[in-house]
Amino acid sequence: MRRLDALDTKLDPPSDPERKGRFHREILEQPASLSRLLAQGRPYAEAAAAAIQRFAPAWVLVAARGSSDNAARYAQYLFGVMNGLGVGLAVPSLISVYAAHPNLRRALVIGISQSGQSPDIVSVLAEARSQDGLTLALTNDPDSPLALAAELTMPILAGTESAVAATKTYTNELMALAMLSTSLSGHSERWQELEALPASVQLALDNSAASQAVAVARTFGHAGKFFTVGRGFNYATAFEIALKIKETSYVIAEPYSPADLLHGPIAMIGQGFPGILVAPSGQTVDELSRLLELLNQRRAEVAVISDVPKILALTPYPLPLTPGVPEWLSPIVAVVPGQLFALELALSRGIDPDSPRGLSKVTRTR
Repeated sequence: MRRLDALDTKLDPPSDPERKGRFHREILEQPASLSRLLAQGRPYAEAAAAAIQRFAPAWVLVAARGSSDNAARYAQYLFGVMNGLGVGLAVPSLISVYAAHPNLRRALVIGISQSGQSPDIVSVLAEARSQDGLTLALTNDPDSPLALAAELTMPILAGTESAVAATKTYTNELMALAMLSTSLSGHSERWQELEALPASVQLALDNSAASQAVAVARTFGHAGKFFTVGRGFNYATAFEIALKIKETSYVIAEPYSPADLLHGPIAMIGQGFPGILVAPSGQTVDELSRLLELLNQRRAEVAVISDVPKILALTPYPLPLTPGVPEWLSPIVAVVPGQLFALELALSRGIDPDSPRGLSKVTRTR
């Protein structure tokens, strides 16, 4: 692979959404989409939080698929760290296939789905509600079957998303979860941190940041396999970037935490193996820095999404983030370079990311 200092710097302008289609246009819409949710969604978050506090759940279960399942991974860290709640990921087939009745009486059960249409996710909330558990739907369609099955609904207010690969619905799901967590916590200063996020996402989309993502993606354009790594709050980001690469470029992209990577899979990584490391500043940054040094020793080709200069200095493929975003909110910003990378990777391979083969916008699974 060519390193960035050897690349042709005459890149196509990254700011033309019509040239790159719906997927690109909706990536660019994220600051406005997040701002709309902040402006209009707070009453929903506060009402849901009040109901949750009255119910006093013993634990939380989240049911989701696809990108929404990656939002659920974020919820595990968000509610665990910020609200002291244990969070599990649902196994919908227990209910939809095996007709089992796991005990959900003291659980807050959250269903996350941009469309709210998938029967298996609906079945989890219906089962929980039949047991008098508390149910909450996070969806872009407040009239969907998921919303109708739930006692509480938080619309994510992302607006129409027509690209098959989710972008603004994913970041709005993360924002909705963060707003709910903040409403539960009672810490007013966290709202100020939330209010700053749309501007941080806009900085991640400016021409210099987008051009860097274009350059890195073109460098990796012929790769047939990737690994992605993130930990803590950004474990979800590693999964979401891998999903975007798989569904738009048709290549293998496997997400890992550093711990899981070191427990065996790192044996496959050698010279030229491409990967993406998500390492914003926070509690996991030193561990990720050590992992990057190990990957460099193995001569892997690792792009790095970070706001930490010492980590960015360890890679010829930096994807810099603007500093100052708190770790608990960093996934909402850190995923953006990954979305741009996936977009340009598909285009560099001659694939239309707006028409991924065999996929449709709404997927209904049992």
